Amino acid sequence: MTEKVKFELEYLLKTSPKVLENMLCTPSGLSEWFAEDVNIKDDIFTFCWDGSEEKARLLSKKPNSKAKFKWLEDERSGNDYFFEMSFEVDPMTKMIVMTVTDYAEVEEVDEAKMLWESQINDLKRLIGA
Repeated sequence: MTEKVKFELEYLLKTSPKVLENMLCTPSGLSEWFAEDVNIKDDIFTFCWDGSEEKARLLSKKPNSKAKFKWLEDERSGNDYFFEMSFEVDPMTKMIVMTVTDYAEVEEVDEAKMLWESQINDLKRLIGA
């Protein structure tokens, strides 16, 4: 397996921390913008896209701050890769600064960034940000 590289993306959102937390940490919220369908059992989230599914463990969740997931495939392979969506309120503008941290193979970083851009645009439309 090819080594993956870490990348981060930052977005400004006009919404409340409570609304954003719901969209990032609950199956119903995630299924509105991140995947077609999302289910949870214990701490395992099942994400469904175009008839395929991927499972990820919720590693940590901090109220009004972040959600960190690890794909079970990476967990089984012993990789340290994860994806995290964290956010904080900018004290000056009162806007939410959301940071996405993810990993992708070098030749797939641009594609992964474009996918996140598309998904975050869907999220922005949903929350009116």
